[in-house]
Amino acid sequence: MSETQSSQGGAAPAILIRRARETDVPALLRLLRAFAAFEKLAHALTITEEDLRRDGFGPTPRFRALVGEAEGRIVAFVTYYPVYISSFRGEAGMFVEDLFVDEACRDRGVARRLLAAIARETAAEGGKGLSLSVLDWNPARRFYDRLGFAETKGWLPYRLSGAAFQRLIEEQRE
Repeated sequence: MSETQSSQGGAAPAILIRRARETDVPALLRLLRAFAAFEKLAHALTITEEDLRRDGFGPTPRFRALVGEAEGRIVAFVTYYPVYISSFRGEAGMFVEDLFVDEACRDRGVARRLLAAIARETAAEGGKGLSLSVLDWNPARRFYDRLGFAETKGWLPYRLSGAAFQRLIEEQRE
């Protein structure tokens, strides 16, 4: 992915969109904390810098990340990973896990540019689309609607974790 700059408006500093580096981990954690607070989930945030380093920059990356940087400070991030979006159609894509822009930098096209960078990367890898989930009360839903994301009616997200996940692991193996 190439680095791109944009100057939105007169006095606002240009925002550089680039791939996250391991040295960005403290800034990623800072923004994850702000994101968790925004989503009223600060109590659920347990990730550490070590987790981010291992899962994003270790020998087996579990996610990819882009950042938006203004005047040397990271003000936005997005995490995403490859998924098979449709086995019926044989289509791969990316799942956008988290997208957050610092409040002071919103309404400057940063989120749109982050998603466009992921879309270009996905297409370059032969992917056909992006998927994401958004809380039903989040005003960002209007933004996603304007981009053309469509709510997946009739589909409910499910997740298995914690004790239930452990029980499944421990079931008798065939």
